[in-house]
Amino acid sequence: MKYNKEFYEKVFSSKRMERYFKLHSDENKALIHYCCNIELAESFYPSLSVFEVALRNALSRELQNMTGREDWYEVFTSIKDLEELYSYIVQAKKQISNRSEVTSPSKVIAELTLGFWVSLLNSEYEKVLWKSLRKAFPCIPKNERKRKNISTPLNNIRRFRNRIFHNESICWNMDKITSIHSSLILVMGWINADLPNWLKEIDRFESVKSKVLQCI
Repeated sequence: MKYNKEFYEKVFSSKRMERYFKLHSDENKALIHYCCNIELAESFYPSLSVFEVALRNALSRELQNMTGREDWYEVFTSIKDLEELYSYIVQAKKQISNRSEVTSPSKVIAELTLGFWVSLLNSEYEKVLWKSLRKAFPCIPKNERKRKNISTPLNNIRRFRNRIFHNESICWNMDKITSIHSSLILVMGWINADLPNWLKEIDRFESVKSKVLQCI
């Protein structure tokens, strides 16, 4: 079977493919570009997944230390500035219950979204949480250890991660994509200095990036 423009527009929609065909007068080049976008998105899976798990565990550990309990999230209902965050907990518990699983602190923590973890570093929670949560980033230079310096890249990564998981196009500005990947590595290094070197064993971004640049 020939995977031509008609095939791509039928399967992936004309609207999704429109940008690629506008950029490339060569139909085959447009189809290659679309495939490169998928492969580039896939190459971010190791770094994004490691980042998310490492961030979650680091922040959860410090919240447990702060409250002295595994189910640290339950104190949110008694702290005025944190009450609104409890909606994330309710949703996590609901999803666990819908799977007919027993709710436990470890399951609730694993169920919470990246949006929840990143939001903990937002300015509105700085007064209550920052003193404890800054300890989740022990390797960031002391002169840079400010909430905003961590919150900004976290939110940029979160937005980028959502674009990938919603199957949006990312393969247009390779300098920006490279910057996002570098930011991922940087933040992981703030959490654990050994993590970036460990990730190199499974991170395919640079090789995929080289391939993409040759193709488009």
